[in-house]
Amino acid sequence: MSHTSFYALTMLTAGIGIPVLAALNAALGVRLGSPVAAAAILFVVALLATLAVLALSGPRAVMGAWAAPKHLFLAGTLVAFYVLTITFIAPKFGVGNAVFFVLLGQLISAAIIDHFGLFGAQVSPLSITRACGIGIMAAGVFVTQQV
Repeated sequence: MSHTSFYALTMLTAGIGIPVLAALNAALGVRLGSPVAAAAILFVVALLATLAVLALSGPRAVMGAWAAPKHLFLAGTLVAFYVLTITFIAPKFGVGNAVFFVLLGQLISAAIIDHFGLFGAQVSPLSITRACGIGIMAAGVFVTQQV
């Protein structure tokens, strides 16, 4: 299996997990009567899982982590925002609706990040062809929301 195929399959698996995460955490939030408590539990479990992987990676992986530019830590705030909002909104709006709008936001954000090479990302200019592809994907997201 090529690196590209492995990366694509891994990210496809991660993508499959996002709606599952949303549904499970939304159900936990409803069961607990608190989306915030459900999100906190999710983060504790995620922290433990991440620490286990870090332990397997060796101590060099964490050395110097706190010396990184502080704006890079905003990612933690963004994941908290995602988990809190999906846990609160999915039971009221539907997992599909919530995830589809997240997907639309991801398409827009990814195109901007790639076009300008923001945060050290590989530059991939927004060509007409790429913009049309993103537009088709966005239209697909819209079509799926029609009853």
